Formats: sequence, structure tokens, C-alpha cells
Amino acid sequence: MLIQLLFVLVAIIIGARLGGIGLGVMGGVGMSVLVFFFGLQPTSPPIDVMLMIAAVISAAAAMQAAGGLDYLVLLAEKLLRKNPSQVTILSPLVTYFFTFVAGTGHVAYSVLPVIAEVAHETKIRPERPLGIAVIASQQAITASPISAATVALLGLLTGFDITLFDILKVTIPATLIGVLAGAFLSKRVGKELMEDPEYLHRVETGMIKENELQFNRIKSLWKAKTSVALFIVATVFIVLFGSIPSMRPTFGDTAMQMPALIEIIMLSTCAIILIITRTDGIAPTQGSIFIAGMQAVIAIFGIAWMGDTFINGNIGVLTESIKGFVTQMPWLFGLALFVMSILLYSQAATVRAIMPLGIALGINPMMLIALFPTVNGYFFIPNYPTIVAAINFDRTGTTKIGKYILNHSFMMPGMVATTVAVLAGLLLIQIY
Repeated sequence: MLIQLLFVLVAIIIGARLGGIGLGVMGGVGMSVLVFFFGLQPTSPPIDVMLMIAAVISAAAAMQAAGGLDYLVLLAEKLLRKNPSQVTILSPLVTYFFTFVAGTGHVAYSVLPVIAEVAHETKIRPERPLGIAVIASQQAITASPISAATVALLGLLTGFDITLFDILKVTIPATLIGVLAGAFLSKRVGKELMEDPEYLHRVETGMIKENELQFNRIKSLWKAKTSVALFIVATVFIVLFGSIPSMRPTFGDTAMQMPALIEIIMLSTCAIILIITRTDGIAPTQGSIFIAGMQAVIAIFGIAWMGDTFINGNIGVLTESIKGFVTQMPWLFGLALFVMSILLYSQAATVRAIMPLGIALGINPMMLIALFPTVNGYFFIPNYPTIVAAINFDRTGTTKIGKYILNHSFMMPGMVATTVAVLAGLLLIQIY
């Protein structure tokens, strides 16, 4: 298993150095090694994630082509003129709210390109708001009343007379405090954009031309506003469908799943924007949002597939190792949750796999609730879809995977938000 892990890490390192679609294609190389040399059975590719990103990117790119993104940046610049650093505080609150209401962090895809461009245009290091915005979209999973992770935890704790409100009254304030702590510390991350060596290198070598970084003058304010309105309405519909399952189409006794709904709504929104604003269908494919989004799709294709295959092939060994670790030191149960979430890339899967062990060990149910935010550890290894997407949306190169993999743009805000959320949760359960 350790040799397999070594090959996985090497693929990530080389892919990060290649940039662009490098992560994705090196994920393919890693898959080749795992399948042909180690005999691991490949899991299913992350099709739904890829298609959701493609659909959201299509709609966002159409909005950009119609002048909508220029209009949003114009509004943002007016809002941030007095204190432009507020984007680092506002961005995570936006992604947190979207995830909280929709129950899935994937809705952040529609916000990330806007955050990246707003920060860029106001000469703020995009790494600062993007890093904590991605973390906030993960933290909100453990505060959302409709997320799979929260529902799974509630089901496990029903025998202890624990209600959904008992969970939320701890996790909502705890995760919000954690996100805000991460946001304030993120304001000091890295050099200022105009002093960053990577950004200056990209400008000097022509990878980014300063005059191209500015948004074009809005040719038609009506088209721009219309495209923004349509995109916002689509996002609201996604939030409503995620919040109220009874609104979803039902086939037999099964309601339509959110991935398919997101794909349908966003593809339809793209078409409606193109038709109503009379925008050429080729124009969206030439914008920065579409290019960055498609790079993210390829990157996620390879890296996430490789990671899932490695975990699936070694899940027995990994689970047994963590079980023994927790049995010997119950007070480190939160660390076990964190480690397992890194391996499983799913809060809900982590809850289902490890929380029963905590109950069996006799850990107080309220303590388990306080430790709940530790299942948000999959930012630790930077190959989760929203992380890869954020890296690709940042054209300045400030949001990145570090030389040693773990020194990436999401490590500090992720560790701060998670640690503070747990500490706040422990304090809240004492108060309650």
C-alpha cells in the first residue's frame, strides 16, 4: 500500500508542476500504474462531478460572453472601493451560505470564477479569498440540515434522543466562527498581487497581458444585467431544489438526485442566456471562464479517479489501521475522523464508517457533535474537485499546490477553520 501511495503522490507532484491539464493526465498515468502493475480494480470515474462543472461553466461562460461578469465586477468594485480587502471576508460567507442551503459544496463552482476575477481586478491576491471560500463550502456541509453527512449523523444518534436542532445549534455557530477565523488570517497570506513573483513572471512572459486582465467595456448593459439575472435565478432554483426535496421530480418513490438537476438547470440557463441576449454560441468558449473550467474538468477526471481507485483498493487496511488507533486512544477520535476524511473524500462516508466506532467506544454524543467538523479534512491533499477548480480559475498563479504538495493554498485556512470550529463546538456543548 505504501508503494502505491508513493506512486499516487509522485503523479500529483509531476501533475502540479505541469500545470493546466497536467494534474488530469498524470492522474491517468497513476491509474495505469495502479491498475496494470498493482492490479487494483478501477472505480467509476467522477462523471457527475465533471458534468456538473461542465454545465455550470457553460452557463457562467455564457454570462461572461453577454457581459454579465463585467457587470458583476463593476458592482463588486463599487462595493469594495473603500475597503477592497473585504472580498476575503465576503467570499467565504457566500460559498458557506450556498452550501448550507443546497446541502452540497458543488454549488461553489458557480461562485469561484467570480471570486477569482473580482480579486484579480481589484488587485487582491486571489489566493486569499479563493482558499477560504473553498474551505467554507466544505465546512458548511457539517452545518447544513439537508447534507448527507448531517443526515447520517442524525440517524446514528437518534437512539440518544438527539434531534437535528441539537446538532445544528452546535455546528452552525461553530463552523461559522471557524470560517471567519480562517478568513481573517487569510488576509495576510502571501505577498501582495503586484509583488508576487509568479504573477509578475506570467505578465512578463506574456502568459497574462496586463491590458487583457481588465474587463471589456460593457457593450450592452441590458444584456449584461439580463445574463446575471438569469444566472442568479438558476442558482436560486438549485438552492430551492436542494432545500426542498418535495420540489424535485419524483419517479416512483425516488426523487431526482441533485447532480442531474444541477446539470439540467445550468445547461438550460446557458441556452436561455444565449437566445435572449442573442450571443454567439462560440463566444462563451473563448472566454477565460470556459478555458479554466475545462482545464478543471480534465484535472478532476484523472486525479479524482486515481484517488478513488487507490482508496477503494486499500479501504480494508486503512479502516482497520484507524480503528486500532482510536481504540487505544479514544481522546484522539477527532483526529481519526480527520484522517479518514482525507482518505475517503466524503464527509458522509466518513460519518458512516467511523462514527459508529465512536458510539461503540462510549464517547458522549454531544462530544461527537462537537468533533463533527473534523470530517472536513479532504482539503489536506489538494485533489478535491473544488480545490482543483479554484486553482484553475486563478489565472494569476497565486492559488497553487506547493512544492511539497501539502504546502498548498488551502492548508492554512482549512486547518484554522477546522480547528477553531472544533474548539468552538467543545465550548458550545459545555454551555448547552
